[in-house]
Amino acid sequence: MENKYEVIFCIVNAGFSDIVMDAAKEAGARGGTVIRARGTANKEAEQFFHITIQPDKDIVMILVPVAIKDAVLHSLYNNAGLKTEGQGIAFSLPVNAVAGVGRAPAEQPKEIKEEERGDIPQAEENKAEAKADDIRAADENPTADGQSGGDAEG
Repeated sequence: MENKYEVIFCIVNAGFSDIVMDAAKEAGARGGTVIRARGTANKEAEQFFHITIQPDKDIVMILVPVAIKDAVLHSLYNNAGLKTEGQGIAFSLPVNAVAGVGRAPAEQPKEIKEEERGDIPQAEENKAEAKADDIRAADENPTADGQSGGDAEG
């Protein structure tokens, strides 16, 4: 199955998430989610990349169609990459399935049992069964006047 979406993660210094989102939107992305984080890089990483690493970070998650992923990554590199003030890195991961984006999933189960859905028809069936049990119990235990205690129509 071919993936239709990818999620892009862009990790930037705190306060630069707006630049990330502006760059992503320029390339066709619609929106994203910002997560506050704290980096753990050491001095060797700072020396290797020739940068000073700020520990407070913003992680911007952006769900995009596969068709625009490369354009979004390129825009992020140009506007928020390591050579910018935001000192960002970005990467993408494939997404197997999504819900709540545009349309319902293309493949839906043909039949879902009511008890699996947990919806009202199952609850009504349970009430009807309980009432039938009450009627049977009343029929088995007649009242003192010899009448049945149950009401079959009720």
